[in-house]
Amino acid sequence: MPTPSPILRLNVLDQSPVRPGATAQQALRETTELAQLADRLGYTRFWVSEHHNTTSLAGSAPEVLLAHLGAHTERIRLGSGGVMLPHYSALKVAESFKLLEALHPGRIDLGMGRAPGADRLTAYALNPSNKFEERAFVEQLIDLQSYLRDEIVPDTIHERVKAIPKIDTSPELWLLSSSGQSGLFAAQLGMAFSFAQFINPNGGPAAVRAYREEFQPSPELAAPVANVAIFAFCADTEEKALALQKAMFIQLLRFDQGLRGPYPTAEEVAAYTFSPEEQARLRHHQGRVVSGTPDQMRDKLTRLAISYGVDELTIVSITADFADRLRTYELLADVFELVPEPVGSLVA
Repeated sequence: MPTPSPILRLNVLDQSPVRPGATAQQALRETTELAQLADRLGYTRFWVSEHHNTTSLAGSAPEVLLAHLGAHTERIRLGSGGVMLPHYSALKVAESFKLLEALHPGRIDLGMGRAPGADRLTAYALNPSNKFEERAFVEQLIDLQSYLRDEIVPDTIHERVKAIPKIDTSPELWLLSSSGQSGLFAAQLGMAFSFAQFINPNGGPAAVRAYREEFQPSPELAAPVANVAIFAFCADTEEKALALQKAMFIQLLRFDQGLRGPYPTAEEVAAYTFSPEEQARLRHHQGRVVSGTPDQMRDKLTRLAISYGVDELTIVSITADFADRLRTYELLADVFELVPEPVGSLVA
């Protein structure tokens, strides 16, 4: 008997890309415009990323950008995709996101990761005491939960120090990962889990299955909740969709070589020919990206959701022309028949 097609919710993960010839200020204005479009179209979540020491992505402080986006949208959930927790103290992150939740109650997701979001030297500059140890990361997560819950834990710092403001609601907690380990942390601590297939095309469904099998309910989350993030490009024609996909492949190959230059233009893409060595490497990258016309994307994304057993996908799209980025999200909203949902928690 075939697996029934899920009714999919779609999210946006936006990295505030600085397009060729554009500025960081333009990139942030485009992120705002995209958030407003996603809000109108019926996307469920709009997450923004954290990156450092790069000129190609403008989002270095999700909590600041989220406050701005909250003032310019009405119903869509807003979140970090994610805060790189080892750079900061758990108290500071708890207070930042409690403040966001106070400003925009029922709309804030706190997505967290433990990757640097930069090179190791930059990570050191952000937090010289960061040892990149799993145990330290788990301790931070436990501390963060205690601060968000206003717990009084005798003989610990939580007996005397509270995260402010004191509010009646709390941001939803998500652990983000491109491997299975953070999924197990999410399971043990009763958090939601998002797998980054746009970073790692291997092992995602197994990681989500392990998360579900090991899940322990928490005061915030009674049952496991998961989604998956993927690079996606949708266009009115297959030729256009393939060109957008090719641009991403070129950029990923550049990253493989340690190059962090501007995103390839349409002219560069048209003239580019992959070498045999690059074609071999693309076999790995192909699992990170999907592209096509609306009907093709409905089938591809539905199959992806079924393979993970999720009903929520997060779309990451970067293009040299901002209009192409907007068009991807417009076409996907139309083919998946998205409808704006009322404000409120989707995890609880």
